[in-house]
Amino acid sequence: MKRFAWRLQRLLGIKTIEEQKKRAELLELTEQLAQTQSALLLKKRILQDLISDITGKVPGERLAEQELFLRCSATNNKEIQKLKNRINKLESQQKEKIAEVLKARRFKEGLEKLRAKAKTEFISEQEKLEQKELDEDAALGFTRKMIKS
Repeated sequence: MKRFAWRLQRLLGIKTIEEQKKRAELLELTEQLAQTQSALLLKKRILQDLISDITGKVPGERLAEQELFLRCSATNNKEIQKLKNRINKLESQQKEKIAEVLKARRFKEGLEKLRAKAKTEFISEQEKLEQKELDEDAALGFTRKMIKS
């Protein structure tokens, strides 16, 4: 029997590699997003700990530390805002990358369905040819027997 060869196999291979690259990029983006979110949470946690530390002190010590905390709060707020903006940017990039991965996957799955269909057609065609050949051999054998007898 002839070996199955599909014309679009190379395209399927390329699309598979493309999907894998897009998945890797998505994974990298997700990791960056997780790191940025953890940095934001850490920053907020540190500030909460400082506030609770300051509130637990005696009023004389508290005033000096409150003044220092309030002077630094503008800088801390800017850093928190930068982290939030970075998170928003990464989330939008992640959504775009997810859409790209899904698009590549759908295209690849469509090609795989076409390949499966072409392969079943090829197999059925080969079976028909094989059956035809067997029928011809049987007819030839029968005619030979008839001629001999």
